[in-house]
Amino acid sequence: MDFKEIKRIVELMDQHGLSVFKLEQEETKLELKKGGDIDSKAIQGLLAAAQSSGFQGNYGPVAQVVSAGAPATPAPEAGLPANVKEITSPMVGTFYAASAPDADPFVKIGAKIAADSTVCIIEAMKVMNEIKAEIGGEVVEILVENGTAVQYGEPLFRVKTS
Repeated sequence: MDFKEIKRIVELMDQHGLSVFKLEQEETKLELKKGGDIDSKAIQGLLAAAQSSGFQGNYGPVAQVVSAGAPATPAPEAGLPANVKEITSPMVGTFYAASAPDADPFVKIGAKIAADSTVCIIEAMKVMNEIKAEIGGEVVEILVENGTAVQYGEPLFRVKTS
């Protein structure tokens, strides 16, 4: 990932009002945070890496790059019954409940879904990504409003699995 790609991600964060962005690809993990806790050692490491790679320019918002170790473990679904699971956003983008503004939503509360059911679309960088449930059961809660920005790992739906 180069600085042009990181800059584009930061621009998208600004457009959608996001303060945290996380991305994992192969052996690279990227976490961007605006405001909040600042890790000065990470900033110094990032700036040193940028300078050694020949990058010159305005460094803008803080980016923290972490080398891949063990895969990130999703936070436990605190306070939920054992048979209720959450479908979370696999990316940062805009949540759409239907394939078009005038179309019926992919799922409604009470809908029975299978693991391969499309539950929503997330638009990221002008690409419409169909999101599959990856679990089967009954939709008991829709946690996001149509057209709103979502972050990686944000819960979208709650599904009763048995």
